[in-house]
Amino acid sequence: MRTVILLAGLTTCVFTTARAEPKPRSELIFTPQDKHCHGSSIVECPNGDLLACWFQGSGERSANDVAVLGSRLKKGDDAWSPVFVMADTPEFPDCNPVLFRDAKDRLWMFWIAVRANRWERSLLKYRRAEDYQGDGPPTWSWQDAILLRPGEGFVESIERGFRELRIRDGAWGEYAPPYRRLVIEAARDPIKRQEGWMTRIHPLVLPSGRIILPLYSDGFNLSMTAISDDLGETWRASGPIVGLGGIQPTIVRKSDGTLVAYLRETGRAPSRVQRSISTDDGLTWSPSRDTEIPNPSSSLEVIALRDGRWVMIFNDTERGRHRLALALSEDEGATWPHKRYLEDGRPGEGGYAYPSLFQGADGRLHMTYSHHPKSGRTIKHVATDAEWIKRQN
Repeated sequence: MRTVILLAGLTTCVFTTARAEPKPRSELIFTPQDKHCHGSSIVECPNGDLLACWFQGSGERSANDVAVLGSRLKKGDDAWSPVFVMADTPEFPDCNPVLFRDAKDRLWMFWIAVRANRWERSLLKYRRAEDYQGDGPPTWSWQDAILLRPGEGFVESIERGFRELRIRDGAWGEYAPPYRRLVIEAARDPIKRQEGWMTRIHPLVLPSGRIILPLYSDGFNLSMTAISDDLGETWRASGPIVGLGGIQPTIVRKSDGTLVAYLRETGRAPSRVQRSISTDDGLTWSPSRDTEIPNPSSSLEVIALRDGRWVMIFNDTERGRHRLALALSEDEGATWPHKRYLEDGRPGEGGYAYPSLFQGADGRLHMTYSHHPKSGRTIKHVATDAEWIKRQN
């Protein structure tokens, strides 16, 4: 509120004007079009530029023309650059890219190449670049696949997790084995344990330097992480995050060192975000259980801000992706009292989902997400401050 007082003889005039609330900055990264575009990721470059990527093509795993595309927003510019190719495996769909800057300021892109047009046959790949702040795509200096080898303990952890969750299988027949039995039998196959692990959410770096890359499997319908203690030179598998359809984990660290994973729900009703914890820096995880947070089987991301507060971006519905919200927690996820909508449409009239979120060097929140109204499909970028979430509409 600003007050100005003018004195003229015996007359005092008071003019009061309300200070307009700063609005979030938002823009479409490219012109809406008809092809499928989804699964974006965003990162900030050391020079302040923003770099985003997503996958785009005629479909998802069933369309062999799907490639990872990208664009950059140079610091101070108002418009994103022309779209360029980040990865394109000929005759295979490339999906679910994730961008990441390591402690040496190298840029990583993790993604999957889908083999046999089946998610559970996906190959986990990465590229790395030191030169990525110019025009166009990064100059990739290294590329490889990440091969993980979950051991026999993977099977034991799944069995133990199902016991802890007290899962009831319901009807059973020799020709229709229970869900638990199917998953456990599949886990006993070392080939199935080693393939099909997919990316979606930014890695988390612990104070020790450990990198934790969240992964999930549509074959097992559960999650785990890849762990590196040598800046990504080698990777090993964590224990599984066992639950009923808990996938696409986003991981945040509490002040006491506990890691909290929030997961997309693909299981039975009620449709809720699931939660799991690790007390040993991501090596093992508790079974995932429902929270009170609604989830329409859609990806979400949670980050810890530098001031200790947490922010969640998610679809605040039990069905449909027509509404996308930001929520703020001031007690490390115990409660989420502040919430505000980025998109608030009607069911069946478009979707806004699969967000990617980080806090920039200037403290602002940056996010990208699939922007799919009926008029066309694109990726949207939004930037705002955390206090905007607390302000009333």
